Amino acid sequence: MTFAGRCDIVARVSSRPTQPGPPPESLPPQSHPLQAVLGRYPRLREDHLRYLRKWSLIGPAFRVGGESRVSFTDLTIIRQVHAELERGAPFRAVVRALQASRVGQLSLDFRLEAEPAKIIHLARRPAPHPGRPEADPAMAEEYFRAASALDDGDPHKQGAASRAYRRALEVDPCLVPAIINLANLHYSQEHLPEAEALYERAIGIDPSVFEAHFNMGNVYHDLGRLEEARAAYEAALRLNPDYAEAHFYLAVTLEKLGRSQQARGHWRRYKELAPDGEWVQLASEFGE
Repeated sequence: MTFAGRCDIVARVSSRPTQPGPPPESLPPQSHPLQAVLGRYPRLREDHLRYLRKWSLIGPAFRVGGESRVSFTDLTIIRQVHAELERGAPFRAVVRALQASRVGQLSLDFRLEAEPAKIIHLARRPAPHPGRPEADPAMAEEYFRAASALDDGDPHKQGAASRAYRRALEVDPCLVPAIINLANLHYSQEHLPEAEALYERAIGIDPSVFEAHFNMGNVYHDLGRLEEARAAYEAALRLNPDYAEAHFYLAVTLEKLGRSQQARGHWRRYKELAPDGEWVQLASEFGE
């Protein structure tokens, strides 16, 4: 099955949300307001803190009375990072040193927390595929559009969206956009084996759809299968070399594989393609 032109996609990187904290009476006495910490350690930016959380070097901030706070344990890490930055150390070197001192290698706890690439609409009706069963394309497309309307990020609609994608696949089992979007719903619910099987099916039907390769990379990454994640992201970039998120995630994966030199080009490319992206400051530092 082939598609004319590039499918519209929606993908974004979302930082880990601030976690609700314990009631005030149960708070440890050594917790500190986040804004006060940032004022005390001006070398650290909020995007630095997000990255430290991504690598599990510090925990999530918690809110008390509308105020974000950090623990004393996290404050010691923040103080250490700030001191190294004041001495002129690159942020990426500080992160790697902290990881090395903690576990001897880059942690596998970095979660992407990204919405997978999603196919919004059918560019055109698919061409005949060898072994493809007879299908009613108009009916399959109707079910697909109904599913897409429900698939708007509202968790309460996920069940109905999944059922509509399945109805489309009952009519046309080879409808790759429905397979990919159904896999995305499984991925968002952390049903990784189901998502992996569906992405594999989509790639088997049409290996030219970059969304399937990119999303498969996310699954492999979350499962700690880093070499497979690297190969999947590279496959996605061969099909769509200007997809910023794929460069970002490939850079992260290469860093975790100890291939920092290879990662630099992808950090730089992410910065070029997403100059206002959430991770552009870190991409600047890691791409040096």
